Amino acid sequence: MFLPFFETLRKAKIPVSLREYLGFLEGVAAGLVTYDIDGFYYLARTAMVKDERYLDRFDLAFAEAFKGLASISTDEVLAAMDLPKEWLEKLAEKTLTPEEMAEIRALGGFDKLMETLKQRLAEQKGRHQGGSKWIGTAGTSPFGAYGYNPEGVRIGQAESRHQRAVKVWDKREFRNLDDTVELGTRNIKVALKRLRRWAREGAEEELDLPGTIRATAEHGYLDVITRPERHNAVKVLLFLDVGGSMDPFVRVVEELFSAARTEFKHLEYYYFHNCLYEGVWRDNRRRWDQQIPTWEVLRTYGSDYKCLFVGDASMSPYEIAYPGGANEHWNTETGQTWLTRAREHWPHNVWLNPLPEKHWQYTQSVGMIREIFAGAMYPLTLEGIGRAMKAL
Repeated sequence: MFLPFFETLRKAKIPVSLREYLGFLEGVAAGLVTYDIDGFYYLARTAMVKDERYLDRFDLAFAEAFKGLASISTDEVLAAMDLPKEWLEKLAEKTLTPEEMAEIRALGGFDKLMETLKQRLAEQKGRHQGGSKWIGTAGTSPFGAYGYNPEGVRIGQAESRHQRAVKVWDKREFRNLDDTVELGTRNIKVALKRLRRWAREGAEEELDLPGTIRATAEHGYLDVITRPERHNAVKVLLFLDVGGSMDPFVRVVEELFSAARTEFKHLEYYYFHNCLYEGVWRDNRRRWDQQIPTWEVLRTYGSDYKCLFVGDASMSPYEIAYPGGANEHWNTETGQTWLTRAREHWPHNVWLNPLPEKHWQYTQSVGMIREIFAGAMYPLTLEGIGRAMKAL
C-alpha cells in the first residue's frame, strides 16, 4: 500500500533504506496514527528522515504521494453554506484587474501624499464609498480601506491586502513571539551551533578526567580534579520584526527565537516594525507606552555582540529613506540612518529574511536593505542560517 510512497522518497533522493521503511510500516500496523493525518506525517518523517537537510524534500515528496489525503468533512461543508459576516461586509470591496491597477497613478511622492491627506481631512464632512478622491472604502483614493492605490495611506482596515500602503493610520496590536516553541527547533539549533565560542565559566563542578588521572599518578593516591563547565560565550543581540507583512512568517520566526534562547546563554532581543527607528520594545503589549530608546540599546551592548536582524524587509521605500516615512509614526531620522548606526556599532551583523530568496528581486525595499547590509542578507532556511552563522 505504501510502496509508491517509499519509491517517491527514493526518487526525491532522500537516503531512506528498506529497514527504515519496514520500521515505518510497523508503526502504522501498531495503530499509532489511526485516522490522524498529522500524526501519520510525523511518524513517516521520524521513521524515514535521519538528516534535517532532507526535511524540505520529504515535505514535497509527501505532498506528491498523498495528494488529496486531507478531505473536507460534512460538517465543514454544511457550515460553509452560511455566508460569513465578513464576506457580506466586504461585498463592496473593490477588485481591480492588473490593467485597471496600472491606470491608477500615485500622487507624486511622500511629501505630496501627506500634504493631500491633510487637505482631505480638513475638507471632508462625511463617509464615502468608492471614488478616487475622498477618504473612504472600496475605491481608488490614496486614503482609506479595501480599495487599491499604488501609494496610499491605509485607514480603518484590519490588515494589508496589496502591501502598497506608505503609512497606516491605525493603532495595531502585535503579539509577542513564543520562545517555548519546540516543533522544528532542533534543526535550527543544529544550524546555530556554527556560532559558538566555548569558555569555562562558573564554579569548579565538572570532573576533569585527564587532570584527575595525571594528579593521581603524580601523588600516588586518588586525587579528583574538577574544573568549571564549558559554556557558549558568544553574545547575541536579536532584533525581530513583528506585525504586518511578517504575520505569515510567525511560526518560523518563533522556531528561530526559541532555538536561539536555548542555544545562546547571552541573548538579548528587541522588537521593531518594518525598519529600525528611534525606539524598540521588549513587550508588544506595551510597545506604545514602554518603548526603549534605540540610543540606550546602542550604549548598553558592546561591539562584541553578534547582531541579527530578522524581518522580510518588505515595506515602502519611504520607510527606509525619508524622515517621516515610518509606517505608524513620524520619525525624525530615516530608517537607513538607524540601521547604519547599528551596523557600525555592532560590526558583526546579518539580516535573516523569511521571504523566499527567489522573490527578493521583486521588492524594492529588500534591495535597499541588502545594500545597507553590504549584501549580508540570508534566507531564513537551514542553509541560509548556516551561511549567516559562518559569516558572523
